[in-house]
Amino acid sequence: MLTAISGINWGDEGKGRMVDLLSSDYDIVVRYQGGNNAGHTVINEKGKFILNLLPSGILRDDVVNVMGNGMVVDIKHLVEEMGRLTAAGIKITPANLKISREASICMPYHVLRDCLEETRLSDKKFGSTRRGIAPSYGDKYLKKSIRMGELFDQEALKERVKDIVDWENLTIYNVYNAEPVKVNDIVEYLEKYGEIVKPFVCDVGSYLDEQAKAGKKIMFEAQLGALRDIDFGIYPYTSSSNSIAAYGPIGAGIPNRKLDLSIGIMKAYSTCVGEGPFTVEYLGEKAEELRKAGGEYGAATGRPRRVGPFDAVASKYGIRMQGADEVALTKLDVLSGMEELEVCVAYEKDGVKTTDFPFPQDLDKYKPVYVKVKGWKQDISGARKKEDLPKEALDYIALIEELTGANIKYVSVGPERSQYIIF
Repeated sequence: MLTAISGINWGDEGKGRMVDLLSSDYDIVVRYQGGNNAGHTVINEKGKFILNLLPSGILRDDVVNVMGNGMVVDIKHLVEEMGRLTAAGIKITPANLKISREASICMPYHVLRDCLEETRLSDKKFGSTRRGIAPSYGDKYLKKSIRMGELFDQEALKERVKDIVDWENLTIYNVYNAEPVKVNDIVEYLEKYGEIVKPFVCDVGSYLDEQAKAGKKIMFEAQLGALRDIDFGIYPYTSSSNSIAAYGPIGAGIPNRKLDLSIGIMKAYSTCVGEGPFTVEYLGEKAEELRKAGGEYGAATGRPRRVGPFDAVASKYGIRMQGADEVALTKLDVLSGMEELEVCVAYEKDGVKTTDFPFPQDLDKYKPVYVKVKGWKQDISGARKKEDLPKEALDYIALIEELTGANIKYVSVGPERSQYIIF
């Protein structure tokens, strides 16, 4: 059984929370793309955890976790993240964490280039987290990456580092007029953190293929959402990797395998971190009220998230991109106490309405078309079955299903592991 858990919208939908919940039924959880530029927040009986690189299954003792070849891994950040979790009592060993030898390393000069470019762009910036993700993926496709498996041959690695640093400095020094990167500093960096992560590096493709043959249940955990996918998102305001579910087996290391189930995660309202078009964005007091109610601040960066009402146009598109067989609707409890709710049912341009998601470069030309529906005053955080929800909440869920074609199976009514309803 191969299942993908992926985001329907702009990211921050609550994937980590759902992976933590559903992973009790799985043997292996795989992160298949992205780096430490976004975070999954998980709250369970062990505490509150923010995971940037590690799969959310790491919080379950009997689950094996894999970091796939589709990731770009900042090894310093990884070591620090592992240290924080270990200090909190989470077991991390080569038996329950495996890192693909084909995964690219996100290097200090990638972070430097990311920061230099965002500064150069000034008010035209993309909203990068400045953690080196885009330069790291760029170098991967330029065939200038250093991969995890190269940590095992020190002499060959030093030669590679010298060649790559010479090339990196052509941009860092000659284009940005910044201090050149020193070869010795990079070698020392790789030796220091590489020694710590090397025991976890292996051929995860062979491992996963054997486990799939043996009938093990494998879950693929995405970072960000469909609208941040490098090909199908709001380009160029996207991540630098494929966050769609179909990429799961490829980014994990088993492109010969096919998904059996795709579960999409979307919020009961809309949020967005970073720059780019966001058709349903609330501003001012209206935005601050929703932001505070939902605690909408980036898990990786702490940045306030842009917020708005549920966007059926973007969500219908995201469900199609993710091939979502089932959908988990998160943070429904945040809307409790609001007498009236808005839902974006269409976009409008020049008097013409559409329910099809436009080409990203045209998005700024569209305005949202809203309908208003009755809210509910009851606190629903204690609801554990469908019948516990007020009629207005059930009507709201039914409207979302009707507008997007979603098959909503899970509804989250709070951040705790137990606060959910199966429909």
